[in-house]
Amino acid sequence: MNILKEVDGSKCTISLEGRVDTTTAPKLEAELKHSVAGIKELIIDLDKLEYISSAGLRVFLSAQKVMKKQGTMTIKNVNETIMEIFEVTGFVDILNIV
Repeated sequence: MNILKEVDGSKCTISLEGRVDTTTAPKLEAELKHSVAGIKELIIDLDKLEYISSAGLRVFLSAQKVMKKQGTMTIKNVNETIMEIFEVTGFVDILNIV
């Protein structure tokens, strides 16, 4: 998994590439914890994400809880495979997906 981060004032965009699974989720979790300090708008771009496991979903849920207190979190460019996972798990009702 590759993580690309772009910060513009109080807006942070995290782009994910590859797979978020039990091996890579801790890396994403650490990056998000570090990145959201002082951020009002978090955008997670999944354009190049191929797979997400329950460990990755947990990381998104944790980030969503933090961002609800300090701003907004949006997930964009979700492909059909990832969207199906979000739908089956009910995450479409929890996350702001555009």
